[in-house]
Amino acid sequence: MSRPPCRNEAGAILRRIGSAGVWLLLMSGAAHAQTKAAKAEPAPATQLLPPGGDASAQPKQLPGPATGLPVPRFVSLKSGRINVRRGPGDDYPIEWVFEKKGLPVEITAESDRWRRIRDREGDIGWVWHSMLDGRRTALIENKATGGQPVPLHAEPNASSAIVAYAEPGVIAQLAACKPGWCELKASGYEGWIERPSIWGIYANENFE
Repeated sequence: MSRPPCRNEAGAILRRIGSAGVWLLLMSGAAHAQTKAAKAEPAPATQLLPPGGDASAQPKQLPGPATGLPVPRFVSLKSGRINVRRGPGDDYPIEWVFEKKGLPVEITAESDRWRRIRDREGDIGWVWHSMLDGRRTALIENKATGGQPVPLHAEPNASSAIVAYAEPGVIAQLAACKPGWCELKASGYEGWIERPSIWGIYANENFE
């Protein structure tokens, strides 16, 4: 029996740059595994929404039949090892395994105690409800500047002081979001980042 592929997402550590007191949030470990199992369409659920290709624009949200919470919505992975199945049940085969706690994912459907999730790459699968955490996180990506480190500012404006730089692949706690900016926390550091540089938040979603 072949072993399901694993995905070990990047974590965050810090390294000081020069003597200016600016720190760089670096990736720790590998990004997505290069190999993936073939994906099949999941079984029908009580409520099933198409995953879509881009989670930046917030789709219409409906109360989930199992929790009453909005669906779709973003959550994070609670465990350091999570099986992702083809359908909502233990009798469905495992498609792949996540091996990074805190990774943001999007819930797109609920079926009893199972949740269908979509990751940053657009792949979908089903996980047991207790493997997910309502605490929000964000994944740094920064496609606009070719994958260069992204500045974290002291205030939600580009003219404020830079407190750190985050490399694409870093996972950070999502503390707050307002138009154009989100506040991140990682490795004891906190700062504001422009929203297009992260994944795990809808374009018009704001909270404190």
